[in-house]
Amino acid sequence: MILGLTLLYVGAVLFLNSIWLMNKISGREVAVINLFVGALSLCIALFLILAEPAGPLSIKAGAFTLLFAFTYLWVAANQFLNVDGKGLGWFCLFVSLTASIIAIQSLADIGDDFGLWNTFNWIAWTVLWFSFFLLLGLSRNIQKPVAWLTLLCAVFTGWIPGLLLLEQVVQA
Repeated sequence: MILGLTLLYVGAVLFLNSIWLMNKISGREVAVINLFVGALSLCIALFLILAEPAGPLSIKAGAFTLLFAFTYLWVAANQFLNVDGKGLGWFCLFVSLTASIIAIQSLADIGDDFGLWNTFNWIAWTVLWFSFFLLLGLSRNIQKPVAWLTLLCAVFTGWIPGLLLLEQVVQA
C-alpha cells in the first residue's frame, strides 16, 4: 500500500510539473506540490529505512525513494530561491545514472506483471531524469518535449499504477 500511496502522489507532482513546464502555472504555485510530495516521500523513505525490522530490501527502497524526494524538494526550493536549476540538473544526471543501473538489475525480475512494470518504470524514470539533466544542467532548449515526457510519466509510472495498487487491482 505504501508503494501505491507514493506512486499516486508522484503522479500528481509529475502531472503538475508537466503543466508548469508547459507554462500553464507559475513556479511558485508548483512549488507547493513539490514541497508536499518531497516531504511525503522523505517520510516514507525514512520509515522504510528506520522501521523495525529494517532489512536490506527496505533500506534499498528507502534509499531510492530519497533520490526522488530530494529532487522534488530541490524543485520547490528553486522556485523560492529563483535560481536557474543547473545544480538540480546535475543532480538529475546522478539520479538518471542510478535509475539506469536499477533498470538493468530489474530485468532479472521481469518474470511477472509487476516485474515488467517495475522495469518499464525504471527505464522511463532514467529517460525522464536524463531529460531534466539536459534541460536544466546543460540548458538545452527542450522544455516542450520534456513537458510531454513528464506528463506521460505522470500518468503511466505514477498515477495509474498508484491507483491500481491502492484499489488492490494489482499487487506489488
